Amino acid sequence: MKTIEQHQHLSSNESGETYVPAVHMIGNAHLDPVWLWQWQEGYAEIKATFRSALDRMNEFPEFVFTCAGAAYYQWIEENDPAMFAEMTARIAEGRWVIVGGWWIQPDCNLPSGESFARHSLYGQRYFLEKFGLTAKVGYNVDSFGHHAMLPQILKLSGMDYYVYMRPEEHEKSMTGNLFWWESQDGSRVMTYRIPRGYNTHEFRTSEPKIYDVMEIAKEQCVDQMCFYGVGNHGGGPTIANLHEIRVVSEKIGQEEVILSSPNVYFERMKKLKPPIPILVDELQHHASGCYSTHSETKASNRRAEHRLLTAEKISTVAYRLLGHTYDPVSFRKAWECVMFNQFHDIMGGCSIKEAFGDARESYGYALQVGAVALNAAVQKISWAIDTSRPGITYLDKNQDRTLWEQNDQGIPVVVFNPLSWDVTAPVVVTQHMKGITDESGRPVDLQHVRASRTNGNDKYDTLFMGAIPAMGYRVYWIFRNKEFAAGSHSVAASSGIAVSTGSLSAAANSLENEYVRLEIEPHTGYIKSLFDKREGVELIDGRGAVPIVVDEHDSDTWGHGIFQYRNELGRFTDAQVKLIEDGPIRAMLRITSCYGHSAMRQDFTLYRNSADVKVRVKLDWHEKHKMLKLSFPVKVDEPQATYEIPYGFLQRPVNGEEEPGQQWVDVTGTATYHSATEGEVTGKCTCGLALLNDSKYSFDVKENDLRMTLVRGAIFADHYGERDDLCEYMDQGEQQFAYTLVPHAGRWQEAGVARKAFELNVPPVHIVETYHKGSLPQSSCGISLSSDQIIATVFKRAEDGDGYLLRCYETSGNEAETTIELPMLGRTWTAHFGPCEIKTFKLPDLADLPIQETNLLEL
Repeated sequence: MKTIEQHQHLSSNESGETYVPAVHMIGNAHLDPVWLWQWQEGYAEIKATFRSALDRMNEFPEFVFTCAGAAYYQWIEENDPAMFAEMTARIAEGRWVIVGGWWIQPDCNLPSGESFARHSLYGQRYFLEKFGLTAKVGYNVDSFGHHAMLPQILKLSGMDYYVYMRPEEHEKSMTGNLFWWESQDGSRVMTYRIPRGYNTHEFRTSEPKIYDVMEIAKEQCVDQMCFYGVGNHGGGPTIANLHEIRVVSEKIGQEEVILSSPNVYFERMKKLKPPIPILVDELQHHASGCYSTHSETKASNRRAEHRLLTAEKISTVAYRLLGHTYDPVSFRKAWECVMFNQFHDIMGGCSIKEAFGDARESYGYALQVGAVALNAAVQKISWAIDTSRPGITYLDKNQDRTLWEQNDQGIPVVVFNPLSWDVTAPVVVTQHMKGITDESGRPVDLQHVRASRTNGNDKYDTLFMGAIPAMGYRVYWIFRNKEFAAGSHSVAASSGIAVSTGSLSAAANSLENEYVRLEIEPHTGYIKSLFDKREGVELIDGRGAVPIVVDEHDSDTWGHGIFQYRNELGRFTDAQVKLIEDGPIRAMLRITSCYGHSAMRQDFTLYRNSADVKVRVKLDWHEKHKMLKLSFPVKVDEPQATYEIPYGFLQRPVNGEEEPGQQWVDVTGTATYHSATEGEVTGKCTCGLALLNDSKYSFDVKENDLRMTLVRGAIFADHYGERDDLCEYMDQGEQQFAYTLVPHAGRWQEAGVARKAFELNVPPVHIVETYHKGSLPQSSCGISLSSDQIIATVFKRAEDGDGYLLRCYETSGNEAETTIELPMLGRTWTAHFGPCEIKTFKLPDLADLPIQETNLLEL
């Protein structure tokens, strides 16, 4: 929801003196390190721009330069120490002003909440280390929209102010350029929208722009900022710019045209206290097509974010339990790659084709760093677990494991859960086994599933459901030849409570368990019915999972000026439906369909103990100037659409506009429910359908029709240029991704949708071990949170090397009191969370020192 107070005129200051609004001239160079060029050219462009800014300071003693982006400063420090020393002196003098506080100017919709936190952590700490200060003004002048939780993230990063430009006036009407921006937790930052552009284009004069902004200042009765300097490919303020400003200032008066900085501007506004409006909303929309351009980069981003967070958690646990090496420098360098690739023209998918090859390389580096760190930590812990078993002959770890296996005494598999709650999830061991037990010897059901290999007769893996403690691990035992009757129950990870196994059945076109029934229409491959047996409610209105091809020939890469993509050209059809798994744990239907030169395979999976329908998609796309969406019309009245945003959520209108989202979107409303036995209408209930995903960021909901954008066949970096047959099209070829349908009664909060989305994106990690003595037990819980509303996203070593950092956030929009326990640290405390509040706790190494609540900078 949005709340905007009416703008009031400011005619005098607190002393009663007449107030004359001024124009603050902001000398800057918008620097795109990547866009229509690769990063190597951007590197050179930044050096030239910074050299130019220093030269202008020598020539014009009144000149002040403003610049964001810690990555740029680091490049100069590494490549030209002498220039870096000059910059340091000018920063100390106050004429070179650091703003932004982030590693780069990222896309401000698509990175995860924790990625924004890392931009602040690494960016602000870099500035503090090198220059003895941190940025006070958040600064993303070219990003394509700004999510609604940014005010809280900015405040927790030491920034009380924010500057942006997009969406501009024609995209989002505002009562004034200066306003208070407030997030759902109540955090508020003074925010300014740049009028008339963030730079002075080459060969254009800045004088008319100054007069234009001066008129805006008079109309709105408040100071305005006027940005000047050649930008995008760098350049910065020119000699001509500065001479023009001198001329205008002499004509009008130096008090009305000021060479200034965002810091000075906001300090002046803070002092004057103008009665500006309050906005409680997101800042959208600009370049809506960028939510879905270049699927590979977006998928790599999601994967790298979770890989690094998981590696940090398990490495921290291994450090605490076993003294394992924790390498913050390696993690920081990996995060630097991820953050750089979140630059708005990279993650927004609107750069040249070659730039995405560079992004692939740096994402690969980050993923490899995470993989190596994760493997080392997992194996450090698993090697220290006592896998000897009472009553079984113990073999030394150095002896041949063949002897053990010949006796079929079992092979230990250690399964790790990086999430902050107990998780029951599928585990697939790449071996064909006949029996599985937990660490106490209780039998566990298994199912043989087709492996990726075809090695003679050895082409099946072994699937079982692992129940793993929160941020902990559990040992399971797999047997090559022994079989066990698992019976009618399995055991939950922490409580030992039996969980019903339920029933599961499959037919040629349907899957069913005790919770839901899924029916597929054979000739189309669409969902014909998704019936929630618990509530007696049909959740699909007509047909669901419909692959709809949308015309976007008139759209450029960004989607400028386009807010809806609903011009349907056709649908994937001519389907083949095949039952490929039918076991005691899960059943799977494979639907293959086609359109034009493209084909799509969807594997619909239903597990015995879950109402959720999991879908794995393999898409081979060869369409140009076309977009592909999956449609899920939800059979509810008065639908409400809620989207996950970074470290929060937002309810948006169901008007069909393309919207950015993160790991889940939900549509909830009222539905008619039927008698389970008679099928008669018996009343109304609140229910809904959540759509989870592992790599997509673009959605729309029109009335009750929820759609997820899968792919665009757009031209690389095409801004309505002259198209020919040599144009390069993105996303041609094969990609794979996953989504999950979560039927639920009540609201999405009651269904645990936020947690389920994390479970899709962060599966358990396992390692096949051997047999040895050790200091650790076969099951261990790492964390306990008493409130289901709270998720812990970060557990790592503190940046200063003293203690641990735990970051949590509230997920439901309601206040919560939670008791937090970290058994490995011997720490327990209670914390109060406001709605959507982010909290960071520092736990010193010395147990007698108190736990401190800190900010995102750990300062």
